[in-house]
Amino acid sequence: MAKLNVNICGVNFKNPVIAASGTFGFGKEFDEIYDISCLGGISTKGLTLEPRLGNPTPRIAEAHGVILNSVGLQNPGVDVFLRDDLDFLKSKHIAIVANVAGRTLEDYEGICARLDGLVDMIELNISCPNVRCGGMAFGIRPESVKEATRVAKSALKHTPLMVKLSPNVESIPANARAAEEGGADALSLINTLNGMVIDIERRRPFFANVTAGVSGAGIRPIAVRMVWEACNAVGIPVMGMGGITCAEDALQFILAGAAAVQVGTANFSDTLAMPKIIEGLNSWLDAHGVADVNELRGALQLD
Repeated sequence: MAKLNVNICGVNFKNPVIAASGTFGFGKEFDEIYDISCLGGISTKGLTLEPRLGNPTPRIAEAHGVILNSVGLQNPGVDVFLRDDLDFLKSKHIAIVANVAGRTLEDYEGICARLDGLVDMIELNISCPNVRCGGMAFGIRPESVKEATRVAKSALKHTPLMVKLSPNVESIPANARAAEEGGADALSLINTLNGMVIDIERRRPFFANVTAGVSGAGIRPIAVRMVWEACNAVGIPVMGMGGITCAEDALQFILAGAAAVQVGTANFSDTLAMPKIIEGLNSWLDAHGVADVNELRGALQLD
């Protein structure tokens, strides 16, 4: 069998397949279906300092090849996570990536300080609206990407910081470099694309929040391109995600330069998606005589 473990910022992942934030909760429900200790890691449901109820319903819609969601970071708050979920995840011996969000820079600083040293890695969700800047997301402009990263990094003494980039921007390379300049130890991308569904009978937006995040197999080509752009713009590790449904999809991201991948929406259509992807990676590497998955990282040939 090929070697699958990867090391990112000093954190060891037993394989490069990680549960993406928002699609896996805190792992307990999926652990009733299979032993999640087989995974490389889990990026938790997005956490905030205080509990959030999320957006009004309806919040989920399907379209051809994609799912749209407007959940709105519903979560129990960081203290409940630490009390009720962290020990369970530690018992599974997988890398724990805490996805965190906030409405202000102080929120980001506070939650990072609260989690410092308690999890393996922080994933900074900068697609959240900055209430002090008219609701524009922290992740839109390079200068706000850099500042949010700098503030979060300043609160972390023991835990590496990974910044999750939004695809809804003018330049992925510019924002990737801004995060690196702000002190990010790694990047992850892409977060969901902006989308909209219209109820033609009511002639109104389907979602109570009007727009929603688009994920699923249909966005994979866009995600691969953006991951490739980010990997060529920075010198820090990158995790790729967006529409991964099988081992072959994951390998595209790795060849584009990703050190690991996150799998999200595929878990809804197939609860065994990630174990199958891990098995598929093993089979593909063995069939192609590749001894170590890290040999494929950034191995895309352009000439």
